[in-house]
Amino acid sequence: MLQKNRKVKVAGKGYRVAIVASEYNARYVNGMLKAAESYLNEQGAAVTVVRVPGAFEIPVIAAHFAQDREVDAVICLGLILEGVTAHADHIGKAVTDALVLLQINHLKPVIHEVLVVKELEHAKVRCLSPDHNKGTEAAQAALKMCRVMKKLLPDVPF
Repeated sequence: MLQKNRKVKVAGKGYRVAIVASEYNARYVNGMLKAAESYLNEQGAAVTVVRVPGAFEIPVIAAHFAQDREVDAVICLGLILEGVTAHADHIGKAVTDALVLLQINHLKPVIHEVLVVKELEHAKVRCLSPDHNKGTEAAQAALKMCRVMKKLLPDVPF
């Protein structure tokens, strides 16, 4: 069930967050990107944004940031619209599998908001609506995970 975004403040001062965002389906991805950047800036986090052509290209740049000791968390934003072939499913699974491995192998939060949607209406609600924007949700999760990682792994730079 789609939940409304809560207005949660998570201190971000001192944290550095990289956002990797797809250019494909730009209207929707830009909505998530704007929301994520806005939230992170409000919380005092430093933000770096890199745009890539499509969702499939997100993991390679996310891998770069996962290895970067100057980055505390990586947010991945994209939108895949299902069509008549299985292409969307293949891309979605490949991206998901890659992002899971990155966060486990590098012990760094990699927030996955590469959405696979059936209809543009679903994208509008999740990407353009301030009440349900997945960009805001991703930014909150990134900062919360930075705090968790810092607490659990004090010797790892976060």
